[in-house]
Amino acid sequence: MSKSTIKKLLQSMTKEDIIEMVLELYSARKEAKEYLEFYASPDEKGKLEEYKSIIREEFYPKKRREPQTRFSVCRKAVADFKKLKPSADALAELMASYMEWATQFTYDYGDMWEQYYDSVENNFDKTIKFIVTNGLWEKYSQRLQQCVEWSDGCGYGFADAMADMYEDGNAMYQDLAEK
Repeated sequence: MSKSTIKKLLQSMTKEDIIEMVLELYSARKEAKEYLEFYASPDEKGKLEEYKSIIREEFYPKKRREPQTRFSVCRKAVADFKKLKPSADALAELMASYMEWATQFTYDYGDMWEQYYDSVENNFDKTIKFIVTNGLWEKYSQRLQQCVEWSDGCGYGFADAMADMYEDGNAMYQDLAEK
């Protein structure tokens, strides 16, 4: 069903019918409940901390258990936070934190498997591009540089790939700054 079909349906409904439908949706879907609560009372810092905690637990769990390092959980946390339509700065903070924990983890624990490095590299690239295109390079460049430093000495070619992405991001920022 398209947005235009939904729009026509909503326009044909009474205010009471729409309220009833939204309340049913609120009760039926966890994602809808979270979105509506955030929409009604936006606590960006609180939600940011909630999603940061989800990601941090994958690498540095507070409870005495082994780290899971499930990138699917981390990607879902970023995607779910993004659906709430936070500020670009809050989303960049979550993405940068994710990369910090992922690179610090390999620095702290040594070599990982190839898929781990591929996931970090792909997400690092997305993080850099998001930060540059949203004009946040100056705020996050030192933290991203720290990620590059943590990647040194881990995985064949990992540090080089991370450094190349960082330099590409810096060049993109310089190009945008000149315009």
